[in-house]
Amino acid sequence: MTTLVEQDPELIRQVREVLGADVTVVESLDRLGEHLATHPHEYAVVVGQSVDAGAAGAFAEASRIQQPALGVIMLRSFVDTEVLANALRSGMRDVIAVDDLTGLSSAVARSRTLSHAMSGTADRAVEAADGLLFTIFSTKGGVGKSLVATNVAAALADQGRRVCIVDLDVQCGDVAIMLQLNPLHTLADLTQLSGQIDPGGVESLLSLHSENLSVLAAPVQLETHVQPEQVSSVLETLKTMFDVVVVDTSGAFDDHALAALDHSDLLVLVGTLDIPALKSLKLAAGTLDLLNYPRERWRLVLNRADSKVGLSAKEFEETLGVTAAISIPSSRDVLAAVNRGETIVRSSAGHQISKTLTGFAGGLYADAAPASAEVTSGGSRRGNRRKLRAKKVS
Repeated sequence: MTTLVEQDPELIRQVREVLGADVTVVESLDRLGEHLATHPHEYAVVVGQSVDAGAAGAFAEASRIQQPALGVIMLRSFVDTEVLANALRSGMRDVIAVDDLTGLSSAVARSRTLSHAMSGTADRAVEAADGLLFTIFSTKGGVGKSLVATNVAAALADQGRRVCIVDLDVQCGDVAIMLQLNPLHTLADLTQLSGQIDPGGVESLLSLHSENLSVLAAPVQLETHVQPEQVSSVLETLKTMFDVVVVDTSGAFDDHALAALDHSDLLVLVGTLDIPALKSLKLAAGTLDLLNYPRERWRLVLNRADSKVGLSAKEFEETLGVTAAISIPSSRDVLAAVNRGETIVRSSAGHQISKTLTGFAGGLYADAAPASAEVTSGGSRRGNRRKLRAKKVS
């Protein structure tokens, strides 16, 4: 259930129009405390304009410790950087402008999903292991890396998994535009969390794309700096919140990609049948070997693999030393779906490419369970980035 703290009858009416008539309304934070004492399973509190922002922040900060599964969402007439930063620091999951109440429904839905997961009322055991993380990688642009990432994420979500896709291309990320999203928050807002990276803080940065599918979008400003340590903490936290985390990387062995590899259960390499793509993946394979990332955890996707370009899939596989898990033929339908901001696995579920990608996504999930257990027993790979830096220096 959702509780609204507000005294203005008109705002109460508007919120109930958006969230439904069963919203519980209390007039003050004192009354809210009494209500929560008798209703411990509430998952969202919407703090209206009649509540002082400082008092609302203090309540959110206390709830973060005493009732971490409770999501606090604040309504304000004006949302600027200072208001948003103070809210995120206090532990609120979102701040919504009163003239944009359509966004309130999505914020409450996200809070419900997270709260259920944290309280153990989701459809899995309370003591279930962390979710799985798949990193989609290529050191050459234009091979369809983001296409694979978005479609794998959508396919897994449609198979009933709770999925988050993370765009770690902090300079030129395309995930949001490929999913037709205009995110209110991105990775750039990590700085607003003041080092408090926990499920509540991370959830406040997510954009809900559709049922079971959330997005942590790349920054929209080129000069944005996202610290690798923050990225590592975010990925680790997301694995506790979702069944699957799909990471789309920048195409370089930067610190963000290395952070993703640290937490990856499987690595998906994407290439096309051309010499530059083969060369880049061959070099990437050498680096991955240096990082001690086992080849049995690699999955190769050959995109536009039916092109008559003088390089066969077999020659590509033999040179790289990896057998392709799937080959995706060229199709104008794929590009048309991208231009519409849709995933082909949803817009054309009966398409052969959709069936291929859907089967591949399901296979990744099935394959990852033993790989995940091996990583847990074998320890962390975080020392591997030191090997890479040493190699660069030498």
